Amino acid sequence: MDETLYGTRDRRGHFKPKEPARPAPLFAWPPRPVALLRWLPHYFLPWNLFFLATAAAVWAFALPEVEAVARLEWGWVLRLLLVNALLVLLLFGLFELRLYVRRAQGIRFKYNPEFPSDRKNPAFAFGRQDVDNALRTFGLGVPIWTAWEAIVLHAFAAGWVPWVSFAQSPWYLIGLAVLLRLFHEAHFYCIHRLIHTPFLYKWVHSVHHNSVNPSPWSSLSMHPVELLLYFSTAALHLMVPSHPLLAIYQLHIAGLGAVVGHIGFDRIELGRKTAVPTEAFVHYLHHKYFEVNYADGLVPFDRWFGTWHDGSPEAEARMQARYRARKERAKANAAAAGGASGAA
Repeated sequence: MDETLYGTRDRRGHFKPKEPARPAPLFAWPPRPVALLRWLPHYFLPWNLFFLATAAAVWAFALPEVEAVARLEWGWVLRLLLVNALLVLLLFGLFELRLYVRRAQGIRFKYNPEFPSDRKNPAFAFGRQDVDNALRTFGLGVPIWTAWEAIVLHAFAAGWVPWVSFAQSPWYLIGLAVLLRLFHEAHFYCIHRLIHTPFLYKWVHSVHHNSVNPSPWSSLSMHPVELLLYFSTAALHLMVPSHPLLAIYQLHIAGLGAVVGHIGFDRIELGRKTAVPTEAFVHYLHHKYFEVNYADGLVPFDRWFGTWHDGSPEAEARMQARYRARKERAKANAAAAGGASGAA
């Protein structure tokens, strides 16, 4: 498929979509009701509906009776762990196999024209990014996800938190389900800014950013502290009346949804004339520039705090101006400190 229909490549071969990334019109002022109505299907399709379907399947087929979940026992927890690992293997593995192992569409629509290097890198276990990322995903990511899930489900079953049934309050639970993606993004922005502070970045978040050119296995390749914070999005269901299905859905948004920003391709080809957009560009820019797009544009925090980058030349100029201003402040502070020490 001709990628020039949808974007261009710069001198270094990096692909950029023709249109800048557009934040969701949810918080636009003045309100844009027509734009909001046109955007709403994109909120549900394809990802949110897919995660809701996987959550419903786990709720219906992978869990024992409520009485068993009320007892925190290894049997059902290990089964849940295996189910989560299988979901990750199928979803992440499908993208990894098709796009990075078989390279079925070459570099068409790939933001970074290079594939992760096979050369040994001491930053990764066994010197390989793919091996390190997969080990962290299955050895840390999936277990910590499952631990949060087991705790929340057990709390529901044991009666420690309010369990609202769909028969009792269907519209409340539907409204809560619609808002969960928004809550996840707001939570992600907050913990993401936190782990970009110098100390936590050095000792925690740098593990994830070692994958400068990420692939699907990079999605949950994080330090355990970051994973604990990331999946704490599920704690919402310990604080507000909810339903276990929605807690599972919340964790699928976080766990399975992590792959969306790490696919590395703007579109996935389904045939010679069809390519499906991935919504990966915003988070790709975060991996490229580090200090932009702490969320994905669904909530406007990046715009409000000046870290939004939509891929346009104007956004690039704003980012460079912010970097220059920070360097100038650092120089001024250093000069002031030097003057003070000299006077002393």
